[in-house]
Amino acid sequence: MKFGKRLKKQVEESLPEWRDKFLAYKRLKRLVRLVPADPSSPRRRAAEAAFVRLLDGEVDRFNAFFMEQEEEFVIRHRAHLVSPGLLCALSCTKCGVRGGVTCCATRSGGVVLQELREAAKKVAEDDGEPAAEMRRVRKEVVDLHGEMVLLLNYSAVNYTGLAKILKKYDKRTGRLLRLPFIEKVLGQPFFATELISRLVRDCEATMEAVFEAGGGRSTIAGTTTVAAAASEQVIFRNTVAALVTMGELRSGSSTYGHFSLPPLASPESDLLRCIQLADPVPI
Repeated sequence: MKFGKRLKKQVEESLPEWRDKFLAYKRLKRLVRLVPADPSSPRRRAAEAAFVRLLDGEVDRFNAFFMEQEEEFVIRHRAHLVSPGLLCALSCTKCGVRGGVTCCATRSGGVVLQELREAAKKVAEDDGEPAAEMRRVRKEVVDLHGEMVLLLNYSAVNYTGLAKILKKYDKRTGRLLRLPFIEKVLGQPFFATELISRLVRDCEATMEAVFEAGGGRSTIAGTTTVAAAASEQVIFRNTVAALVTMGELRSGSSTYGHFSLPPLASPESDLLRCIQLADPVPI
């Protein structure tokens, strides 16, 4: 699939409020075509300058959106880990405080997750308010995980688009702009996904803790149970599509090269396999 079509499909499968945040690929392609092939043309310098200005503007736009979303996810992730919604269908298993926010906020991630498992087991068969609260929490955690995966995909798709449009520009002009520009991109906030990747892994551990008590088979992040519970949710289905796209963008294909993203590594690749096996509904 050509990148332009892939990008269009990805935009359509993204969250509605994100759809105008992706690379203006068609506009950049039009600017590339407007650059005269003749190096001596008087219009060439102006056309090249217009292309570079738009390219720089796109990177600034990516950075602003990515950092805004990243900050929001950090806050939401922290809130879910220690909020009354998680340890909180019951009182804290350690101190008896309803919700356990004070005591549990100071505990290590491993202790919190163990307490989550204990609380979830106690309310799994309950038909009352605690069980309803846990179901709500499960949905919120799945949504948070899905949105963070979509942000990782946002980074990958836009990086790939920049590399491809720069390749077209170099081919058209005979210049070598791609290498220095991509080297600059590698240091940009929207490409620095280490924090979000770590939050995704942490969220998967939380998902496993709150889902495994429901009787589902324990896979990576409880993915089988997650799929059974959430296959009709828009965010979940967009997450599956995003993971498929990331796998394709990072696969070793005939076009794989120096500017390509590295192959998708675990746990993302394992998570993708589990979701595809667990979700019986075609994407």
